[in-house]
Amino acid sequence: MREMEFKMERPGLLKAGDHVTVTEGVLPSNYYYTIDPSLAMSGNFPFRERMLEREGEVIEVLENERGFYVKARFS
Repeated sequence: MREMEFKMERPGLLKAGDHVTVTEGVLPSNYYYTIDPSLAMSGNFPFRERMLEREGEVIEVLENERGFYVKARFS
């Protein structure tokens, strides 16, 4: 089981309990993940930390001074 944090630009796009799918993006030395359809984006992960799961569930949505963040669990 893996938990990841995603940055969400606007409130109300996702809520706890939502089922999500992710798309993997590739950079020259990293992977990044986007919750479909472009609702939130992860940070960059090195190749050794690649995520193989593509479906998960939102655990919580947080708001702080930097914006909105989504925590999701993938199994």
